[in-house]
Amino acid sequence: MSGQAVPVVIVGAGPTGLTAATLLARHGVECLILERWEGVYAQPRAVHLDGEIHRIVAHLGIADEFAAISRPCLGLRLLDRNMRVLTEFHRAPGPGMHGYPEANMFDQPQFEEILRANLTRYPGATLRGNVEVTGFAHDETGGVRVDFTDRDTGVHESVRAGYVLGCDGANSMVRDRIQTTMRDLKFEQRWLVVDVATTADLGEWEGVHQVCDPVRAATYMRIGETRYRWEFRLKPGETADNYREMTRLHPLISPWTRTTPIEDLELVRVDEYTFRARIADRWRDRHVFLLGDAAHLTPPFVGQGMGAGMRDAMNLAWKLAGVLGGDLPESTLDTYEIERKPHALALIRRAKFVGTAMTEGGELGNLIRRVVLPLLHGGLGDKIMAGETPALHRSGLIERPRLRGSRAGRLIPNPVLGEGRRFTEVVAGRFAVVTSVSPTAEQRTDIDRRGGRLLLVRPGSDLHRWLRRGHARAAIVRPDGTVLRSGNNLSGLCAALPRFHTGYMPTLLAQ
Repeated sequence: MSGQAVPVVIVGAGPTGLTAATLLARHGVECLILERWEGVYAQPRAVHLDGEIHRIVAHLGIADEFAAISRPCLGLRLLDRNMRVLTEFHRAPGPGMHGYPEANMFDQPQFEEILRANLTRYPGATLRGNVEVTGFAHDETGGVRVDFTDRDTGVHESVRAGYVLGCDGANSMVRDRIQTTMRDLKFEQRWLVVDVATTADLGEWEGVHQVCDPVRAATYMRIGETRYRWEFRLKPGETADNYREMTRLHPLISPWTRTTPIEDLELVRVDEYTFRARIADRWRDRHVFLLGDAAHLTPPFVGQGMGAGMRDAMNLAWKLAGVLGGDLPESTLDTYEIERKPHALALIRRAKFVGTAMTEGGELGNLIRRVVLPLLHGGLGDKIMAGETPALHRSGLIERPRLRGSRAGRLIPNPVLGEGRRFTEVVAGRFAVVTSVSPTAEQRTDIDRRGGRLLLVRPGSDLHRWLRRGHARAAIVRPDGTVLRSGNNLSGLCAALPRFHTGYMPTLLAQ
C-alpha cells in the first residue's frame, strides 16, 4: 500500500471512526480506516445513547439493526444510601423530537459489529485491522503521509492522505503528534464497572438507578434482555482486583439481586475506570483533525461520552465532502472546532455538575439531597430529562442572531413527512430549504441549481409549528440537520443557500 493516495485516512475504528467513515462513504468520499485491533474490542464500554445520536444511527442506515439490539430507558431514579427513592424522572414513551426514543441502552460490541457490517456496503471505505499507526507528516503539497506497521508481518507501510481524522481514543497518538494538550477540567473519580448476564428477571424498575452517596455512589441499569451494568465508586485503596469473583462482588449488587440465586449470575466483566473531564486545547493542525475521546473526555453521568464523538463525525464529514468536491472553501473546515468545542465543553460541564451533585459533599451533601431532590419535579427536572442539547456556536455556517427564538445552531425536528420517511431520509445528506411560503419558480430553480432540497410544509404540520415557534417562515437546514439560518425573507434565504453537490449514496443503493 506504500505510496497509495486516499482522500481521507481515519485512525481508529471505534464508533466515532466508523461513523465518520460511513458518512464520508455515503457522500462519495473514499477513505481508509486504520485500526490496531483485528476485530471489535470485546469489552463493553458505552451503554447509552440519546435520541439525537439514535437519529445519527438512522442516518447511517442502520436504524432497524440498532433497534433490534437496544432497549428504551424509562428514566432516572435517584436513591439514598439506604436505597430509598429520593425522586424519579420519567421519560415519555415513544419517539421524541428526533424521531426515536430519548434514551437507549445497548451493548457496545454489538453496536460496533453492526457499524462494521454496514460499512462493508460502501466500496469506497476500506477498513484495515491489526495495524499500528506510527506517525505522520504534512508534505509540501498540503497532504499528509501516514506511516503504519502491519502487526502480523512487521512490514512498514505508508499512505498519502488529503486529510487525517484522529479517532484513536483517550490515549490518542494523533493528538500527541500534533502537540496539543488536554485541558484538565478538575474532575477525577475511580469507579468499578461491572457487567453481569442472567436469564433471571431481577424485577427492577427499567430506568437508571443512581445511588447518591459520597461513600459508595452507585449506578444500576439494564442494558439488554439478559445484560445488566453496575458502577460503584471505589474507596481509597480499593481496586477492581478486590471484586473479580462473584462471591466478593455480590454484597455490592445484592440490593438489586436479592431474589436471584448467585449461581444464576454470570460475571461478564469487572474493570476499573477513572472518570475524567478534559478537553483538547485545539482540535486541528492543518489537515489533521481530532474527534471523539481524542478531543474530549466526559464523565458518564449524563451518558454523552460516545455520543459526543459521533456528533463530531456528523459535523465534520459533510464539510470534508464539500471541500473535497470543490463546492465549499477550505475555510469551511474552521467551523468544525468553532461549533463542536463549546458544545462538547457544555456537556462535559453538565456531566461534571451532575456527578458532583450526586456523589460529593459528605453528610451535608446527603442532607441537601434529601431535602432538594424531591422538589425537582418539573422545571430543572424536566431540563435534566430533555432530549435537546445546547445550540451550536455561531460560525461561518451558522448565522445565529442574538434574537430570542432563532432556530440557527439547533437541530430541526425529525418528523415523518410522507411515505413513512422522516425528515433526514427525505433530505438525504443535502442542504434543505424548509418553508411555509410557496416559492416562486425562480426560487425553486435556484435551490435546485445549488443542489438543495425544497420542503414546503403544510399549515398545522410539525415543521410548520416549529417554524412559527421560531418566529420564522423559512429555514436553511444543513446536511447534518443543523439550522444554518432562519427568517421570514425566503429570497434572502435562497441567496444564502450554499452550493453542495456531493454524490450522496442512499441506503438502498448501498445494500
